[in-house]
Amino acid sequence: MEWLFGIGAIGVLSAIWGIGIERFLFVIRRESVKGLPANSTPITVLHIGDIHLAPWQKRKAKFVQSLGRLKPDLVINTGDNLGHADAIGPVLTALAPLMERPGVFVNGSNDYYAPVLRNPLAYLAKPSERSEGPALDTPRLVGGFRSAGWLNLNNREGQITINGLKLGFIGVDDAHDELDNLTSIPNQANALADCDLVIGVSHAPYLRVLEAMGSAGASMIFAGHTHGGQVCLPVIGALTTNCDLPTKYARGISAWRFAGRDVILNVVAGLGHSIYAPVRFFCRPEVRLITLEAK
Repeated sequence: MEWLFGIGAIGVLSAIWGIGIERFLFVIRRESVKGLPANSTPITVLHIGDIHLAPWQKRKAKFVQSLGRLKPDLVINTGDNLGHADAIGPVLTALAPLMERPGVFVNGSNDYYAPVLRNPLAYLAKPSERSEGPALDTPRLVGGFRSAGWLNLNNREGQITINGLKLGFIGVDDAHDELDNLTSIPNQANALADCDLVIGVSHAPYLRVLEAMGSAGASMIFAGHTHGGQVCLPVIGALTTNCDLPTKYARGISAWRFAGRDVILNVVAGLGHSIYAPVRFFCRPEVRLITLEAK
């Protein structure tokens, strides 16, 4: 019986930590990648995603607002900003300091539909089903970003000049809900032929998206969606990515090769969670500050 008591105690303490403590331990992960042309001035990129903000989550909103002090050269928002039907106003307010910086964005499924209650254990068997919650006022969210000058990359391309370098962007809409238009990617890449660096942006890092972007010429891809696994185990790591990306790549930087091209993938573990699964375990909520440096 003592061992049962011990297991129960561990379970209770783990729940207290994951629900009551770790999910509030927001962190800025800093890394550097050598990907710019020789002799280029470094470019700092703040990668933010999976905020899943609900109106009552004041600590999270305050942390997002505080990121303005970083003054990044570029903001890449990989979607799932919303965590509640009434969160559009709070999200735009929280992101306002960052929207003063150059930025690009794509949508996640939670930017289109409100969250619904799901069985969390089902994620261990296969990726979750397509979204089925109430439709959100997505045009208002997108309009807020665009009015600030951020580029909409949902099945679109775009260009921004930063520190004298022309950055090109290939983007797709949410691949988890199969809104990604891969046939548009070659045309996007052709429009960016004169750029110094081409970056792919996707909410969900499905392998079909990574391969299409890498084969088309993207040197680096930014994605979210995985939550880093959200609940991880020591040594084992993430238990799921909620897509076909292998779990060992659930967060952070990894190297890939498509059509003879080397590609860097950066996956942000995100800041949030569904309001119906308020837990983080061995997976702190994060944003990623990436410094792009000359090769």
